[in-house]
Amino acid sequence: MSNNQKQIFGWLMYDWANSAYITTVVVAVLPAYFAAVVVPKGGISFGGTLYSATTIWGFLISLSAFIVFLIAPVMGAISDFSASKKKFLMAFCYSGSFATCLLFFSQAGDLVQTIILLLIAQVCFVSANIFYDAFLPSLASEDQMDWISGKGFAYGYVGGGLQFALSLGLIAGHQALGISAELAARLAILMAGFWWGGFSIFTFLYLKEAPTLERLPVEYRHLPSGIAYLKVGLIRTVVTLRKLQYFKQLLSFLIAYMIYNNGIQTVVVMATIYGTEELKFSTNVLMITLLVIQFVSVGGALAFSKLAEKISAKKALMVSLVGWSFVVIYAYFLTTPTEYFILGGIVGLVQGGSQSLSRSFYGSIIPVHAAAEFYGFYSVFNKGSAIIGPLVFALIRQITGTARTSILSLIIFFILGLIILAGVNVEQAKAAKAASPLN
Repeated sequence: MSNNQKQIFGWLMYDWANSAYITTVVVAVLPAYFAAVVVPKGGISFGGTLYSATTIWGFLISLSAFIVFLIAPVMGAISDFSASKKKFLMAFCYSGSFATCLLFFSQAGDLVQTIILLLIAQVCFVSANIFYDAFLPSLASEDQMDWISGKGFAYGYVGGGLQFALSLGLIAGHQALGISAELAARLAILMAGFWWGGFSIFTFLYLKEAPTLERLPVEYRHLPSGIAYLKVGLIRTVVTLRKLQYFKQLLSFLIAYMIYNNGIQTVVVMATIYGTEELKFSTNVLMITLLVIQFVSVGGALAFSKLAEKISAKKALMVSLVGWSFVVIYAYFLTTPTEYFILGGIVGLVQGGSQSLSRSFYGSIIPVHAAAEFYGFYSVFNKGSAIIGPLVFALIRQITGTARTSILSLIIFFILGLIILAGVNVEQAKAAKAASPLN
């Protein structure tokens, strides 16, 4: 099935579909709507402490990441054993899409409802990506993996960008349409939910999954399938944890990834609310900047894929981390909308490169036949960082009273991650993969 163009197209279209959710709901519209409409002016008082919308949003993103952190490796192991990556992908896709559509009904003061629906949608989005990512090693040969991974992100940036452009037009033109700005924002979120579920149909039509060669051990075959797979999944998760000690370079990369991804995830999910509450920029400035990020990211993903072909994926990834370090320094000092637009262009460039290369580099050094299980751990490290980063951002904002200090503090994640990544020996990592009985 490696390099089958029809299969690859089906895989690419899921990035096109689900990027509408992450772009419009998590990054752009919902954070601004959450701060301006859902959370009362001045924040929420709890236990005698006043919490701003920025702090609440940071805690909420951290909580959703923690939930995935707990369940991701088990889901990956079960998927590998039962050859059910596609089924899990479909289940989480449409559950998340439905929860996103229900966010349309969240209005002023509906804090608990909004939190619950966003948690469901976010957990489903990330869980679906575990199974989506796990298809990559079987779809692409090693020499094509960086390029196809980059194309996936490019499809995502274009698909998410187009849906976001429609949302932006809806919000900007709400008066001409005779609707309120609040209703326009809710309709944009509803549209993102339908976009995610609708375009995923191409994925489920074209993407195929090969039957697994593994069977349940005899001692578990008398159990109901759900319980049997859960037990086997837990056991394989423990075994995989133990085996990571034999993949020392892989483990080093995961640690580096978890650290630098702290910064990336936090910049992405906190950017809009940072612009709203700290910089006091208008909604139009924020939305246009996010649109710039989306379309520049297309070129960033493809350009860094080509750079990886010339200097190696690891070195290209290191270049992107230097770029991220510059981003947070620049964000600390910026004061004008023009500077914010420039920042958006830089973020788009390095975001496209760092995300696609991290995924493809990891895929090139893991055992192919345990891909979902290992991508489960990739997601654990991914979402482990999404717990810590936004939490640190929220705590520093709560303590200092300014998000500028929060954004600047993220540079430590990029520098430390860069140092650890520099020490990863790619040749040793691939040798360990070749020698693995899981391959």
